[in-house]
Amino acid sequence: MAKFTQKGKKGLPAISTASLPDIIFILLFFFMVVTVMRETELKVKNVLPKATELTKLENKELVSYIYIGEPTEQYVAKFGDAPRVQLNDSYANTNEIGTFVFAERAKLPTTEMRGAMVFALRIDEDVKMGIVTDVKYQLRKVNAFKINYSARPDEGAITQGE
Repeated sequence: MAKFTQKGKKGLPAISTASLPDIIFILLFFFMVVTVMRETELKVKNVLPKATELTKLENKELVSYIYIGEPTEQYVAKFGDAPRVQLNDSYANTNEIGTFVFAERAKLPTTEMRGAMVFALRIDEDVKMGIVTDVKYQLRKVNAFKINYSARPDEGAITQGE
């Protein structure tokens, strides 16, 4: 009878990593294609007024937008044509601005960032100042003193911060 002998232990062969970069790039492209950047749906008319001296905001992640204007055509039947305040994706009363400010501040990780938060008012050029004054008063009540008025450049405008 023949005797079978084992010639040393054979381990598992090494896993080939030659295709690993291909897999990583396929996953990268997949997530780039599938990811949707969140944009706010404007429910108010928002033609910004012209300005001659503008300054660009440095850190856009510390900016929260408050839109003020007349409702767009699809919302006029439901809300009328009086100027309204839009916070994120919904209409709001001026009384709800304090809650909005606290919620926006809570999204930021550090206290320093919360103190540097800017509230940008994007106001339609045809809106009367009454509702704007109400919004500013509500912001003042919750210690949101950093306010920015958004505008579009006029011919010959001077832009700082570029």
